[in-house]
Amino acid sequence: MKLKHAILTLICTINYAMAQNARFVHQGIIEFEKKINIYALLKDQAKRYPDNFWSAQALEQYQKNNPQFKTLKSELIFKNDLTLFNPMADESTNNSWANNFASAKQNNIILTNLKSGTGVNQKSVYEETYLVKDSIRKINWKITDEFRTIAGYDCRRANALIMDSIYVVAFYAESIPVSGGPETFSGLPGMILGVALPREHITWFATGVKDVEIADDKLKAPTKGKPVSKKQLSDILKGALKDWGNYASDILKAADM
Repeated sequence: MKLKHAILTLICTINYAMAQNARFVHQGIIEFEKKINIYALLKDQAKRYPDNFWSAQALEQYQKNNPQFKTLKSELIFKNDLTLFNPMADESTNNSWANNFASAKQNNIILTNLKSGTGVNQKSVYEETYLVKDSIRKINWKITDEFRTIAGYDCRRANALIMDSIYVVAFYAESIPVSGGPETFSGLPGMILGVALPREHITWFATGVKDVEIADDKLKAPTKGKPVSKKQLSDILKGALKDWGNYASDILKAADM
């Protein structure tokens, strides 16, 4: 019993020392990659429109000439309760079927104030640009006991359902105690470094974290676009797409990400 007690004491001492020396990152820059499985999107489209010869032909032609995944890069600048999500320019040069999917783009520049629960989103929808000022998305996360390493950080898994039907898997790092993440994902007790939407065939994963000081002027809200609320933008898009059938739902879904 004495040996067992000594071992337990040693383990507790080591864990306490590690906790005391752990470095928590409160500001910096996170580099993300968004990956879209274009093969899967085209297959889904072919299933939804089995009588549409165009869908089947598009899938066959795309698989012959293009990679399975489209990759887009972005960065998340953060400092305490402020985050700025900023997409990088699309480096792909070929004008392929991938560009026809609204989900295969990055159209949001988002400043999020996690303390006030508000955000400013400069959103491009086709040729129009809107400035959406509203509360941030409330996500009912369920934290699990699963862990994985992302960009050198131990991350814990959480699951959720957004927009009534979209299943979300996220991984957050408690050692970055900022409740933010890429795009409009937030609300966990640590920075979200990985997001997967399995049924939508989309992922966002951090490829690097720069632990650097951030000047206040690096976290400015975007200013371009017509000012609207989320509901106003939804009403505008629904009106413009009322005759688009099932295609409209895909565009509306992507616009609400």
